[in-house]
Amino acid sequence: MAEPSFLTAVRESYDTVAADYVERVPPPAALDPLSRAMLAGFAELVRTAGPGPVADLGCGPGRVTAHLAGLGVSAFGVDLSPKMIGLARRAYPDLRFTEGSMTALEIGGDELGGVLAWYSTHHTPPQWLPAVFAEFHRTLAPGGYLLWGDYVGDERLQPTQGYGRPVSYESYLLPLERVVGLLEQAGLLVTARLEQEPGGRVNRPHACLLARKPAPIPI
Repeated sequence: MAEPSFLTAVRESYDTVAADYVERVPPPAALDPLSRAMLAGFAELVRTAGPGPVADLGCGPGRVTAHLAGLGVSAFGVDLSPKMIGLARRAYPDLRFTEGSMTALEIGGDELGGVLAWYSTHHTPPQWLPAVFAEFHRTLAPGGYLLWGDYVGDERLQPTQGYGRPVSYESYLLPLERVVGLLEQAGLLVTARLEQEPGGRVNRPHACLLARKPAPIPI
């Protein structure tokens, strides 16, 4: 079956901008305090629950994957872009990074203690999000956690330049309540949310959602 065109556009665009992305995007230590706190809280919850490793989906050059590892989490990264994966492997040779798509993860069912989707789903057309969130649910172990962070709004963006280079991807900003509804339709229970207005380096509203795959109730 032919690959969806949006995946091709994302892969080719991030292959093009990979080196510039590393130079222009600040590391996790430079994130705002609330975003760092959400990542730290997610890591603590996963460590405490202990059902498996964390997959950083759309990991890019691996900085956030490494940040999670530094917080005591067993983490690995997955990204569409071969060049991003190459950068991640060179920068963090002790961690595992693989090429892959969130639409069809090469990860077994109930395998993960956590899924991190950190500013990595906004290039996904809304009609594909149910399939992506279903993959999050499928791969999470019962009791496992998802941390989703991204821009929010009600807008479709079609940039021609990104990080100083030509790109062909699009971005789809959705209202936060719509994202919550899609996660819940996928069987994930949203337990916390953080909404932030533009500020600092971020010029759009953005949000974080913490969700969990329910564990069976003991009989």
